[in-house]
Amino acid sequence: MGKENVYILVAEDDADDRFLLQSAFDENSFTETLLFVDNGIEVMDKLDNIRKAGGDYPKIIILDLNMPKKDGRETLKELKTSPYYKDIPVIIFSTTDNEQEIEHCYHLGANSYFFKPDNYAMFISKTSEIHNRWLSKNSFIPA
Repeated sequence: MGKENVYILVAEDDADDRFLLQSAFDENSFTETLLFVDNGIEVMDKLDNIRKAGGDYPKIIILDLNMPKKDGRETLKELKTSPYYKDIPVIIFSTTDNEQEIEHCYHLGANSYFFKPDNYAMFISKTSEIHNRWLSKNSFIPA
């Protein structure tokens, strides 16, 4: 078998947040590819296409909660109840810092929840934290 394509599927509809996330990954010198989609419908379509083609699933999914068409909550629930996608780690990365919302996301099956920082230095720090927890060689990622 060939080298695995290591990438992260990012559901984020805000162009500025996409740019900040990509810039933070670049600045941290992370090698994974970020594949962006705008909403939960596109997450599920992308994963269904990968499954049908027999391709590699993303190592993690970074999911914003507030998106059009299908929001992060609906998408998280669908991912974690799917026999095909339930084992892909899902990291919520949202501006929502309501404790009940966070608990609800964990109840739906989120693997981690990160609050989007409001400055670039913290954005770099948060992406590093996500990477170290979910993508570094020393981290544990369920099969």
